[in-house]
Amino acid sequence: MAAPTANASMNSTTYSPGEQMLLTVNYGDPDNQRLTVTVTVADAQGNRSAPVSVTAVLDPLTITVADDSGRTWSRVSDSGSVAVFRAVA
Repeated sequence: MAAPTANASMNSTTYSPGEQMLLTVNYGDPDNQRLTVTVTVADAQGNRSAPVSVTAVLDPLTITVADDSGRTWSRVSDSGSVAVFRAVA
């Protein structure tokens, strides 16, 4: 049984209010199992962002993004293995 994979990255390490943020998720699940990934960003001083959850709903595999800060994440693209989402800081 192969484990599902998900790797998330942001387009910058810091954002100013109103700046566009891009979240890229590379994902795959050869065994078609449900997968939820939660990402929290921390700065050098230990300040942490609200968690962002990425949930893969399998068969077909889809990704959604939710944010505890009330941001709306819009899907920019999704190839079936790489999804890009956009929000405003």
